[in-house]
Amino acid sequence: MPAPIEHYGLIGDTTTVGLISRNGSLDWLCLPRVDSDACFARLLGHGDHGYWTLRPATRIRSVERRYRPDTLVLETEFSCDSGRARLIDFMPPWVAGHDAARIDEGTQGVAAHDVIRIVEGIEGQVAMHSDLRARFGYGRVIPWIRCDGSRATLTSGPAALAFSSPAPLDPDWDAARLETSFIVRAGQRLPFTLTYYPSHEHAPDHPVDAERELARTERHWRAWASRCPYQGRFRDAVVRSLLTLKALTYAPTGGIVAAPTTSLPEDLGGVRNWDYRYCWLRDSTLTLDALMRGGYLEEAQAWRDWLMRAVAGAPAQLQIMYGVAGEHRLTETELPWLPGYEESKPVRIGNGAYDQFQLDVYGEVLNTLYDAHVQGLPDLPHTWDPIVEIVDFVEEAWQRPDEGIWEIRGAKQLHFTHSKLMAWVAVDRAVRMIEEFGVGGQHRLGKRAQRWRALREEIRSDLLTRGFDARVGAFTQSYGSDALDASVLLIPHMGFLAADDPRMLSTVAAIEKGLTRDGLVLRYATETGVDGLPGHEGTFLICSFWLADNYAMAGRLDDAEALLDRLVSLCNDVGLLSEEYSPELGRQLGNFPQAFSHIGLVNTAHIIDAKRAGREVSLPSAA
Repeated sequence: MPAPIEHYGLIGDTTTVGLISRNGSLDWLCLPRVDSDACFARLLGHGDHGYWTLRPATRIRSVERRYRPDTLVLETEFSCDSGRARLIDFMPPWVAGHDAARIDEGTQGVAAHDVIRIVEGIEGQVAMHSDLRARFGYGRVIPWIRCDGSRATLTSGPAALAFSSPAPLDPDWDAARLETSFIVRAGQRLPFTLTYYPSHEHAPDHPVDAERELARTERHWRAWASRCPYQGRFRDAVVRSLLTLKALTYAPTGGIVAAPTTSLPEDLGGVRNWDYRYCWLRDSTLTLDALMRGGYLEEAQAWRDWLMRAVAGAPAQLQIMYGVAGEHRLTETELPWLPGYEESKPVRIGNGAYDQFQLDVYGEVLNTLYDAHVQGLPDLPHTWDPIVEIVDFVEEAWQRPDEGIWEIRGAKQLHFTHSKLMAWVAVDRAVRMIEEFGVGGQHRLGKRAQRWRALREEIRSDLLTRGFDARVGAFTQSYGSDALDASVLLIPHMGFLAADDPRMLSTVAAIEKGLTRDGLVLRYATETGVDGLPGHEGTFLICSFWLADNYAMAGRLDDAEALLDRLVSLCNDVGLLSEEYSPELGRQLGNFPQAFSHIGLVNTAHIIDAKRAGREVSLPSAA
């Protein structure tokens, strides 16, 4: 069975990601892309659905894990009665235009994807066992295996894996698995390699040089992490979050997925199971802020450029999410042969919310473009025409109901307060780009700019009048509702009102009283039935970071730092956060690791640091 969500560590090559449990089992891996079919899918089922375990074959007394400092090289140390052994897991980073595993040889060609696992003897001797059971097509398809001594190939349709072991392999043909048992002694280092390649090409002639790739991988990640300028108390957590965010990047295009997994449940045993291996526009501004604050101009620019390619076209057809290369069609399908994580059914691939109407995405796009100007990113040519088309569409559509930021699947559309906020943001940022940066050329705008200023005031007045409920003392989830929603905590982030505005202070107080569980924030109360789904969910971690931001921006720095301390303490032993956390179960829930959670950590740490130092927080001024 799969391990608890928080027991997994992440390795990746910036095109895909693998999840490895504390007991040394690689239980999730999609190749060649993060949204490709999984060839190891035990995470969503059991052993028959694919895994690669590498662990002691004797009693384990204790397990300790860590990343090598400022890298994505994962180390797991097993202490046994007879000695200690270390497992070193990593994927060499992808390099454009080269075979990443053989870049030092200058080989041109298709980029390989390698999983490298080195077993190192630390003390005494330890009996070890490797058990590889690949299943393509999300655990459904048994590959054709050819084995020759210590090397093997596993082929299924267009995909193939080349496996190399330091010890002779013992194939179990009936179970379609490759096993080997061996002993590692102190001072020995024994490498295992698994390489993906298209099945119509020849298998690699020789195994990857594991030690050379380990050295290259360490150099790469340490050089990348060294660019982070943050030196505050939360530096380790900030750097780990940035490394995680980089791992969730699809380097060939610059797209960043929300998470590398699908269908990890928000409610154990329930149906709230979604595919997050896509790029959400709602994440765009906060992602850009996290990268820029972290010192990563190149990645921020690549993300902005991905965004503009993805949204190209008619504004009425703008989607809330896209594939990593900007794909539009993300058809949702259920996989009935997978029982789901801890029997949480159904397992879904694709995401049916991609064709929802969510008004907030228009604000997200223009806010990202405005933020890019503020941060000094080089301008993209030909962006003004899309800006005009988006604002003109918002002018026509902002009074429509929508499914909102949380992608409700109920039958009823509502006038969500956050959606109206982001409609205001869309118009405000377009006006600001004219006024502050001369985008579009003021002499050409004339009456349109005047109309946009009037529209901005109309939306603002509407939101203040209908979005704030004096009886509740808060901005509510939707117009005419008394329900609370954590998305309104973004009002100060967007520059609509200052965090110390009386209406925001009372909103924060209402959320503290009515929308928290053990001091952590829920997205909304599922009991209202607004999302059209049965069951409940855990606290949503990004919302707790937003609450900490509001504390800091309103001058409650000690409260902000205490909440950030609490949130950092929820990270697992190697610094990773999922989407949600259940205080009752003491467990992480939802897809893992979650970009939104780590983005929140980075941004909150920077906001607190800036306020402590008396610096201005880089947010738009409140209107």
